[in-house]
Amino acid sequence: MPIRVIHTIAELRAALAASPAVGFVPTMGNLHQGHLDLVRIIRPQSSLVVASIFVNRLQFGPHEDFDRYPRTLPGDVDALESVGCDLVFAPDEPELYPVTQGYKVHPPPELADILEGHFRPGFFVGVATVVHKLFNIVQPRRAVFGQKDYQQLMVIRQMVRQMALPIEILAGPITRAADGLALSSRNGYLSAAERAEAPQLQALLQHMAQRVRAEGLGAVVAIEAEASAALAARGWVPDYLCIRRREDLQRPDQPGEPLVALAAAKLGATRLIDNLEF
Repeated sequence: MPIRVIHTIAELRAALAASPAVGFVPTMGNLHQGHLDLVRIIRPQSSLVVASIFVNRLQFGPHEDFDRYPRTLPGDVDALESVGCDLVFAPDEPELYPVTQGYKVHPPPELADILEGHFRPGFFVGVATVVHKLFNIVQPRRAVFGQKDYQQLMVIRQMVRQMALPIEILAGPITRAADGLALSSRNGYLSAAERAEAPQLQALLQHMAQRVRAEGLGAVVAIEAEASAALAARGWVPDYLCIRRREDLQRPDQPGEPLVALAAAKLGATRLIDNLEF
């Protein structure tokens, strides 16, 4: 059957009424191969796969790129159909937010106000609120999110656990270009020269991880500072390059803990994020 595109909550709920094992892929559209890989992950485990396409104003700051974020619905629908998605939920703002969204989900500050949350205040309130609302609408058995947005994945997993939502959260590995750059909808903003430079972010994370393995946790602060300086010297504007515990994104203090290196930095006008577990 051809893919269906639905724009209203009522029509979506009617379409899903008889589907016992819905798999859900929330997106903001302008899809790339990484999004399609998420569909491929959840497809074998689902009787029906739903992808949402909604550019969520709540998670954009006042000076961020909400208005220029690409809206590419026809191409996105074709791409989703090619990987076995059954249904696209593409509401407009008045459908999803018919009144001002006064009720919001506030993740705990020790998780939501660090790293991305520090540099993008309110971001995770916007993310958690729209995802919780979409979960209520779609009622999926499983949902999948990409690991490139590492902190976001952690926020959503903890929200599902603490709210006792009957949803299994799957993690999709980062999809990378051949030169190592993590695929992102914002990569399209990069000039040719910036695109050639962009893989340095992942290369620097690998270098940081190697140094931590070799020098130990006592060198973490120096490694972070030197990595940030090295990136700035190449013309980037770093927000953070840091080593954290995978468990809670706090600073590591015990040898042998599973760690993750995380980075966010602007290259020209484009802000890129990446991470590396080690």
